[in-house]
Amino acid sequence: MPLTHIRYGRSRAAVGILLVIYVTLLTLIVTIDLNLFIAAFLALFTLPALWEAWSNPISTFELTSEQMQWATARLSDSMPPALILRARFDTRLDLSVRVTLFLKDNRKLRLPHACTPPHEALEEALRGLGIKTERHHFSLIG
Repeated sequence: MPLTHIRYGRSRAAVGILLVIYVTLLTLIVTIDLNLFIAAFLALFTLPALWEAWSNPISTFELTSEQMQWATARLSDSMPPALILRARFDTRLDLSVRVTLFLKDNRKLRLPHACTPPHEALEEALRGLGIKTERHHFSLIG
């Protein structure tokens, strides 16, 4: 029951939102004569999303009974699942889920958000390997 997950940096939603923002800024420039410096300043906040849509980084995650491995544009790592004592799933206020692995040697390892598969599938796969999972909702600390 291997779990494989691939996430691309470019998504239809992100590209759509960027287009809506740029069309809105252009419309405001034309209709209400929005100052170009103000429009440019507002457009600066879209540059990280624009870069991600342009470069389309790929993030991967794979979990088998022998190996767990993940890779993002900046880092990659792997470990045997036998080292995992338990996994904690924290639902954040923005409704994203942060996954922290507690290892048998008392270390904590946080999976990068960019490569984390859907939390339901990951939780089911970990339970299938006999790894205890915990759910925590809307914690401000930890």
